[in-house]
Amino acid sequence: MPSYQFPDSFLWGSATASYQIEGAVKEDGRKPSVWDTFSAKWGRVAGRQTGAIACDHYHRYPSDVKLMSDLGIKHYRFSIAWPRIIPDGRGSINEAGVDFYRRLVDCLRDHGITPHATLFHWDSPQALEERYGSWRSREMAQDYADYVTAVVSRLGDRITHWMTINEIPCFTHMGYGTQQPPHAPGTIVKSWKEVWQTSHHALLAHGLGCQAIRAASPVACSVAMVDNPAVTVPIDESPANVTAAQKAFHTCGQNGGIIFPALTGAYSPALLEQLGDQAPDVQEGDLATIHQPLDAIGLNIYTGTYVRAADNPQGYELLSFPKSYPRLHMPWLYVLPDALYWGIRHISDLGRADLSVLITENGCAVEDELTRQGEVLDCDRILYLREYLKAVHRAASENYPIRGYFVWSLMDNFEWAWGYTRRFGITYIDYKTQTRIPKSSFNWYAECIRQNRVV
Repeated sequence: MPSYQFPDSFLWGSATASYQIEGAVKEDGRKPSVWDTFSAKWGRVAGRQTGAIACDHYHRYPSDVKLMSDLGIKHYRFSIAWPRIIPDGRGSINEAGVDFYRRLVDCLRDHGITPHATLFHWDSPQALEERYGSWRSREMAQDYADYVTAVVSRLGDRITHWMTINEIPCFTHMGYGTQQPPHAPGTIVKSWKEVWQTSHHALLAHGLGCQAIRAASPVACSVAMVDNPAVTVPIDESPANVTAAQKAFHTCGQNGGIIFPALTGAYSPALLEQLGDQAPDVQEGDLATIHQPLDAIGLNIYTGTYVRAADNPQGYELLSFPKSYPRLHMPWLYVLPDALYWGIRHISDLGRADLSVLITENGCAVEDELTRQGEVLDCDRILYLREYLKAVHRAASENYPIRGYFVWSLMDNFEWAWGYTRRFGITYIDYKTQTRIPKSSFNWYAECIRQNRVV
């Protein structure tokens, strides 16, 4: 029976995002993000809930860092809110906003926790949406790079692990191309070409951001991108079905137009053939800017899509889940642990074979309830996490360059269009009192960390 032991160098961490936990949206010079504006509109977020208070992490970060220390993590991934640093999106820098992150990072370091900072996790300044349509304009890429320079030049003496942008498909293709689920800024454009143009501009921002980090950092640092690939999983591991899953990865979701340019310097030819005249306009030099050298790639993976070989022009078929297939407390959250293994494998096959891979998000929403004793016995979350971590271990045992795992999330939080109706945390938040209650999964994960293996 395997021990599921990880290498001594394996990184154990947890992850959060600024708008989902910080609150304090009007304090110390911060101005609105697109999510402040979006969530204030009727019908956009469940129960008209907003991130105005969220987990009040802005005021409670010392006790939250103590919670991380109790968990035993040595790595914490968080995001920095652009509207705190440059409230108008461009121009004057708000030093009070910088000071908050300086205090947070110092607190983390005092507890022996390495900060991993994501420079953009969806909360772009509302001012830029009003000024030029934010991601609809190429101007956004340069404004983002200027923001990155401001942050890294001020915090680069404390932070040496940087991640440029989190999940480009969500704030571009969902933010401009779909209405369900609703996603900020919620501006529906006229064509899919315009949608793909927004993600192309985000890729440019990533590339310019990589350059800005390396130019501004006062010390050697690690630069990564975070993507949420649509993972194709063979229905079984026969050679034909494995080949089918590998082919399907090129065009499933937005893979061919986001992770492909970032890692290979080109859009997937199969995707471009599919898009035809709806493909984005690419100017000379864009792909070289986008294809920056990376020290790591972060993958956010929760589920996947089963694939089998087929006698059709594509050579594969994407399979629907049966009605009885297990899923957790999100409509899309089908339980598919092998997605972690295949996500790592597909990415390693696509880019440099030695490019370090981090699972920067993995977790699940379940219907957590407090018992009479004030506990949360989330055995379903433990079951989910255990099986997914076994898939990570398989990748490590086959010598794929998987270097670490960040559970999503440290605590329950504002789950975007779902508001506070979905709980992804391993810590329960009583939003009325802001009490933190570690769940059973918290204690289980702490034991995994202590033993450096899946327990």
